[in-house]
Amino acid sequence: MAKATLYNNVIDAHIVDQLAPGKFQVFVDRQYIHEVTSPQAFGSLKKDGVTEIPFPQLNTATVDHIVPTDEDGRRRNPLIASLMEKTLEENCRMYGIEFFGKESGKQGIVHIIGPEIGLTHPGTVIVCGDSHTSTHGAFGNIAYGIGTTQVEQVLRAQSLAHKLLKVRRIDVDGTIPQGVEPKDIAINAIRQVGVRNGAGYAHEFGGSALTNLTMEQRMTICNMGVEGNAAATYFNPDQITFDYLKGRERVPKDSAFDRAIKHWISIASGSDAQYDEIVKLDAGRLSPTVTWGTNPGQAVFIDEALPQVDSLPEGDRNSALKAYRYMKFGAGEYMNGKEIDMVFLGSCTNGRITDLINAAAVLKGYQIHPKLKGKVLVVPGSQQVRREAEYLGLDKIFQEAGAEWREAGCSMCLGMNTDRAQGDVLIASTSNRNYEGRQGDVARTVLMSPSMAAYAAINGKIGDVRNHSFNK
Repeated sequence: MAKATLYNNVIDAHIVDQLAPGKFQVFVDRQYIHEVTSPQAFGSLKKDGVTEIPFPQLNTATVDHIVPTDEDGRRRNPLIASLMEKTLEENCRMYGIEFFGKESGKQGIVHIIGPEIGLTHPGTVIVCGDSHTSTHGAFGNIAYGIGTTQVEQVLRAQSLAHKLLKVRRIDVDGTIPQGVEPKDIAINAIRQVGVRNGAGYAHEFGGSALTNLTMEQRMTICNMGVEGNAAATYFNPDQITFDYLKGRERVPKDSAFDRAIKHWISIASGSDAQYDEIVKLDAGRLSPTVTWGTNPGQAVFIDEALPQVDSLPEGDRNSALKAYRYMKFGAGEYMNGKEIDMVFLGSCTNGRITDLINAAAVLKGYQIHPKLKGKVLVVPGSQQVRREAEYLGLDKIFQEAGAEWREAGCSMCLGMNTDRAQGDVLIASTSNRNYEGRQGDVARTVLMSPSMAAYAAINGKIGDVRNHSFNK
């Protein structure tokens, strides 16, 4: 009998009850909560007179989406942000939920603080009222975003209705070329599979090119998985996973850790696991990649011309025409050399310490382009990342180059806070989404890796980081 995939193994182990054919109530091991999608959920509990929840210890909260990232904004804290932060803190206190506020030293983007604290484990079911919850799947679990109504359901019962998914294996084989980063791999996986074809699937990543990726690199790939419309994305846990987790604050210790590893190994997909579909991606054919449109699948290699509309699948042509109009680009043009107005380095996709190290390596000894003064934001994903970056002296590299070094938060990724872009500007961004108005009402976003964004900051235009002369 063929061994099941990790997805099937994890869901099977978490079934509480069958609701209908192919639909089950599953236990949730960890719910992450932030200030934007939780107020209505807590409000409904209070309205119904609910004063206790069954598993407060399995819920963890922080502020990230709307909290200001500049020092002046942190002090003044706009009314809406201050109210949402205060509301979440009060709700967490009322229901006994651990809360990491700005004064905790552990505040940050929810998908960054969970792993770094050690709350994200293999073999678990993880949910959050945020679409990029798929990030946590890098550890070998099933993690996915939910809506506010479901946030409330998990608070009430620590379980959730789950419709079984198909499993698509995405194998990335070969040798990753110089200049290609996990962001490029993720975007090209979306290009190959399609932005709509992930619906109803969990995506399992593997292959020889990904074997030695660090956990932070795996998190970037899983984070972007939802952009291909997959409900969940994951890697199988391995020694790299275990080495990352060992010794972290909320990870089992000593013999308990050894027992945990045995369990984590047992839930991984076997060599004889059966998939609904297998997709192959040749890493050796990849180049640094940037988006040209309004979804992450509308992307090209930096040395590749923008596609002719009639060369695209028929179902993609109207969206391409619309994207060209909004982005003010045209078929046959090249993204290489396009002038930019802002740069954003951060987000739950690329706001980890290795992302900042990669960007700082490009900026070291250089100045950002004069026209970008005050328009290059570097935002660490958590207070812990910020401290580590400052210990390594990365903040000085960014500041000496002319970039702004910010506090932890989501920042310009989603334009829901004071970092929202103003006017018709073109942004070189390390975030995860580029749809119309994502970073500002009429702002236009080009997604790329941290190294590519840093290179764009120096030149004032999009370019090929492989041509950069690094200062040792």
